Amino acid sequence: MAEAAKWYVVHTYSGYENTVKATIEKTIETRQLQDLIHVVSIPMETVTEITDNGPKTYDRKVFPGYVLVKMVMTTDTWYVVRNVRGCTGFVGPAGEDPLPLTQEEVDKLGVEAPVESAELTLDYKEGDSVELLAGVMKGFAGQVASIDLAAKKVKVLISFAGRQTPAELDLDQVKPV
Repeated sequence: MAEAAKWYVVHTYSGYENTVKATIEKTIETRQLQDLIHVVSIPMETVTEITDNGPKTYDRKVFPGYVLVKMVMTTDTWYVVRNVRGCTGFVGPAGEDPLPLTQEEVDKLGVEAPVESAELTLDYKEGDSVELLAGVMKGFAGQVASIDLAAKKVKVLISFAGRQTPAELDLDQVKPV
């Protein structure tokens, strides 16, 4: 019966994703539905944010308000999932059976083989004034010339002795002025 299991998207009230997931998992256990409802997942991604206090890493929901469920669709499993408090229904056309995700969509989401994804957010952008927190010119102010997120480097132009002096630093070695 595992071959018949497909991934479905369940819409929830915003902020109820964890509650819906926990309730479905508890219902699976109490009603012995492990052979029909296989996995309940909330897609998460790791985000690193550079702040004044240094880098801060945390997990955030990729799709707030949605929970993914791998299950065999029957009237019983539909009823169990649909009637969880905080759940507003399955994603799909109104009045019709829920639409399962295609294999391409499942692969892209990485729910079967989670892919480590990281997004970097900065408090500054090109052209902004920043203060250097490390290096020989610590304490100097400069202007961001370029940002290389792949290499996690920032190039800053510092006015020193009447000339623009470039300095390449790590993203967390500067802060906005």
